[in-house]
Amino acid sequence: MRNRFWVVLALLLVIPGLMLTASCAKKQVSGAGVTPSPEGAAMSDEDARARALEEQRLREQRAVTAAMERFENQDINFDFDKSSLTPAAQAILRDKAAYLMANPDVSVIIEGHCDERGTNEYNMALGDRRAGSAKSFLVDLGIESRRLTTISYGEEKPVDPASNETAWTKNRRGHCIID
Repeated sequence: MRNRFWVVLALLLVIPGLMLTASCAKKQVSGAGVTPSPEGAAMSDEDARARALEEQRLREQRAVTAAMERFENQDINFDFDKSSLTPAAQAILRDKAAYLMANPDVSVIIEGHCDERGTNEYNMALGDRRAGSAKSFLVDLGIESRRLTTISYGEEKPVDPASNETAWTKNRRGHCIID
């Protein structure tokens, strides 16, 4: 117990001390009125180029992340007791197909979901048909079948747990997740 106390006390004193000494590096002060050498100017240009490249890389990374989030956050919805794709669902799947064409290394899990009405067995089968119809549509658009996996959750994972028409409409969906 006593040894533990000393170890904890030492860590409480040593860690902040190390952080202070490591973070308090002295800045180089350039002389006032001193003209920078051509070598210094070249380093500044090089630093500016490196900074610009890093900013470009970050912008591209944010764009990729935004595209992935858009892909995953836009569900397709189905009519009551149907697995056929609505025109709106087809438009969303066309956008998803464009993303998948531009990213051939991406695989997707297509989830089929239902509202709470109906038996568990029926809803699992309906969710499977819904995921299957989305997969078939994407395959027809040229996406390789091996990149698409389907799963049915039936009524088990509602996006809105309420028991009304608005919630049921939201829960009758196909959801895509990048694998």
